[in-house]
Amino acid sequence: MDATPSILDDLDGLIARVALADRQAFDQLYAMTSGRLFAVALRMMKNRAEAEDVLQDAYVRIWQRAGSFRPGDGRSMPWLVTITRNLAIDRMRLRSAPVAPIEMAQDVPDAGPTPEAALAQSESRAQIDACLEELEDRRAEAVRAAYLEGWSYQELADRFDTPLNTIRTWLRRSLLRLRDCLEQAPR
Repeated sequence: MDATPSILDDLDGLIARVALADRQAFDQLYAMTSGRLFAVALRMMKNRAEAEDVLQDAYVRIWQRAGSFRPGDGRSMPWLVTITRNLAIDRMRLRSAPVAPIEMAQDVPDAGPTPEAALAQSESRAQIDACLEELEDRRAEAVRAAYLEGWSYQELADRFDTPLNTIRTWLRRSLLRLRDCLEQAPR
């Protein structure tokens, strides 16, 4: 549809008349714009039946909100397209997010660990803590900072006022001692 000034003026006038509940103006507005608005809905919905539903909802919304339209500067067609597009987006959101009844919530598995897994994790954590206690305090602190808190080697070197290669050596030797300790731990 070529949006010439006279057609835009006609649309502005028709929308103004629709705001006054003029059914004849509404019919004319439909005749002038339904093809373009249907194309917008069809392009978004990719389904003819859903596009027709969107178009119907759009004209209901246009009828209800015509009084809020402010004419001028060729804004009538973009206003109509925006209404249609927003309704299509709303319908697509509803389509893509099915809602399950609340009764099904009990069937949703818990993402957390099972009680047995939580116990095993707790026991593993206790073993690791016991093995860390066997390390020199500064080295245990460096291991915790590096592997539990995510500190970089350089940050550790700065924190302990120790050369970078010394930090690497501490961590490597500490991890070897932890491995040996954990391998000797009763299971």
